Amino acid sequence: MNWLDPDILLPILGAVLAGAVIGIEREYRSSPAGFRTHILVSLSSGLLMLAAVHQIRWLTDTPVEIIRIDPVRMAHGILTGIGFLGAGVIFREGFNIRGLTTAASLWITASLGILFGVGFYGLAVIGTVATVAVLAAVRFTEARLPQKAFVDVTLRLRRGPEATIARYRRLLAAQGLRAGPVSLCLEPDTAVFNASVKGLSEAQAEALAGGLSGDPDVLGLEILPHER
Repeated sequence: MNWLDPDILLPILGAVLAGAVIGIEREYRSSPAGFRTHILVSLSSGLLMLAAVHQIRWLTDTPVEIIRIDPVRMAHGILTGIGFLGAGVIFREGFNIRGLTTAASLWITASLGILFGVGFYGLAVIGTVATVAVLAAVRFTEARLPQKAFVDVTLRLRRGPEATIARYRRLLAAQGLRAGPVSLCLEPDTAVFNASVKGLSEAQAEALAGGLSGDPDVLGLEILPHER
């Protein structure tokens, strides 16, 4: 086999470059899956598809008449495996779901590697450009699209008869805030309440912290914005 054959070399180079371009953008965004991960995903997809497309080259001892080349089955296997990899970067933190964009970028990177592997260079290049454009435009569009702002408000109260969900809601309502569904975690000496609150401004957050600072039953307050 000629390893400098353009039919082998070009798909590999294309897959590496596509993964690198997308990986640079994800690395810049401090994504859990960055530069190296995207290159490896694209490269592995391209190599596996090359092996499937050129199956007849490595089945040298098999009669030609019984060889059935079906690259689609390999593509199905690749995307199934990427599904497991993508699930590993998605996790829940409070009311936030993080990692969805990273999982989607891994999925599209694997798809681009598949396209390079089967020789659809034009479609693969267009897909790479479109992917980078979408990822790069996210911050620009999110800043201009109308959206509801939510934050997670976690309050730690001393265990006792007054440590109730109703009191948690009253403390927020005193600042004009309305909590969504409240989660409760009981620790040996502490009751931890958490809820998603719509439209909490910095002024309201400071007023809430100031109003709770003099309460001896309040052991801690944490306000976290949703990740975009």
